[in-house]
Amino acid sequence: MEARDAELKKELDATLHARRELGEEYDSALVDSFLGKVEQRLDGTIDRRMRRHLAEQQMVVARGSTRSSTNPMDSWSERFGFGVISLILAVPLSAIGVVNAGMPGLFTTWAGIVGINAVQAVRGANFGRRRQERTSEWDD
Repeated sequence: MEARDAELKKELDATLHARRELGEEYDSALVDSFLGKVEQRLDGTIDRRMRRHLAEQQMVVARGSTRSSTNPMDSWSERFGFGVISLILAVPLSAIGVVNAGMPGLFTTWAGIVGINAVQAVRGANFGRRRQERTSEWDD
């Protein structure tokens, strides 16, 4: 990047030198010319970054992995977030269950909450096991 910065600095110096020689009546043309060069530089940088990003995405797809499988913390944080949200929602759901059906409504509500969290935990554990099996197949 430093070489490009030096090149851009030279362009700016040349533009300022041309302004001194030509006078203020050419200011807008000189500024437009310089900004055009800056825009080309930015377009090139953005194009390179987009191509790199697309290539990384294609590599992830080609390897058959997902975002969660590349980072084990994603799976953990997803399960943790699900648990926190279910506990937050448990309070109003418990109140609704008690108001409408008394204690049986409370027990039914909590059975549903525990069941949903158990399914989420089993799904996360199976996902991790499948991921390990896939990676061990490639290691052989």
